[in-house]
Amino acid sequence: MHSEIAELFVAYSVKKLTQMTDTVNSCLGKLNNEQVWQRGGAHENAIGNLIVHLCGNMRQWIMHGVNGEADVRTRDAEFSADGGLTTQQLSELFGKTIAEAKAIIAALPHERLTERTDPQRMGQVSVLDAIYQVVGHVQQHVGQMILLTKQMTGKDLDLTIPRPR
Repeated sequence: MHSEIAELFVAYSVKKLTQMTDTVNSCLGKLNNEQVWQRGGAHENAIGNLIVHLCGNMRQWIMHGVNGEADVRTRDAEFSADGGLTTQQLSELFGKTIAEAKAIIAALPHERLTERTDPQRMGQVSVLDAIYQVVGHVQQHVGQMILLTKQMTGKDLDLTIPRPR
């Protein structure tokens, strides 16, 4: 029974990350290079910042925390960036990072889900917690990207079943 639950959790996590990649690419495909770095004020993040931030977060929690790679994250730089990457480059960065995280998650032996890790040196969590944190975090910020894209384009993105308005 526990193995079946672990398999469902891992498969669903990979599925959600795949769906979020498709959504990010849909948003990026509707925006130009200037729009992805547009902020309404200093208190806001641009879509470009959110993508760079999610890549840093995944790298720290999954590649470092789960897979034992070096922690190379520079969190402050994720939010201070104000350009430098095109929509195509952001798409490639996000896609590559997601693919790497999904491969680690998909290959994870189920017994490792209960192991402890400390990806941010702020207290130990289970590997399952780390995966759950990343999937939820990606969904949270992709929701912001959807809203920002709708506001900038003035259109519904038809990401779900199209419906008349």
